[in-house]
Amino acid sequence: MSKFIEHQNWRYATKKFDSSKKITPEDLNTLKEAIRLSSSSYGLQPYKVIIVDDPEVRAKIQPAAWGQSQIVDASHLFIFANMVNVEDADIDTYIANIAETRGIPVENIQGYGDFMKSKITTLPNDDQNIWTSKQTYLALGNLLNAAAELKIDATPMEGFEPEKVNEILGLAQKGLNASLIATVGYRHEEDATQHNKKVRKSKEELFIHL
Repeated sequence: MSKFIEHQNWRYATKKFDSSKKITPEDLNTLKEAIRLSSSSYGLQPYKVIIVDDPEVRAKIQPAAWGQSQIVDASHLFIFANMVNVEDADIDTYIANIAETRGIPVENIQGYGDFMKSKITTLPNDDQNIWTSKQTYLALGNLLNAAAELKIDATPMEGFEPEKVNEILGLAQKGLNASLIATVGYRHEEDATQHNKKVRKSKEELFIHL
């Protein structure tokens, strides 16, 4: 933790990436593992993370992201796509994974699976979509923190049109919805925003002790 706060002060939402600098395969695997290990409600991880490398696909996405240059200039483009409808089968698969990973009979945790179904699959579709979308923010947080530890720049983005991104990537057919975008790479030396002081609320204004 001795460097964590220092790295958080170092990071910022990069506006201009150096397109000539690429993340190494080793660092990319670390970022993917950080996302994989993210917390989520029930541990269910009701989302997929699409990493778009194809320059042509990224060029198609750029107009749907308000023309932002980070989409095409960053080393990697991460799209967090939430499941729009969690079904009983999805929970059954998760329960089976728990049983296999921990070496316990499925029957021992079936009650937990039934409890999850009673709380999730019974929700109206719109409520499910909101809930699964929130889960992607937890995964994004791990990506941002891991990137900062590696001194890799990352920019979270809500400024895009999900419907168009869904269409470009064929996400609707997969039962997915583009919830968040993160561009990851290395800041360009000409990105003036890197020199701006970080603006945050003071501790006195932010925290309430009861």
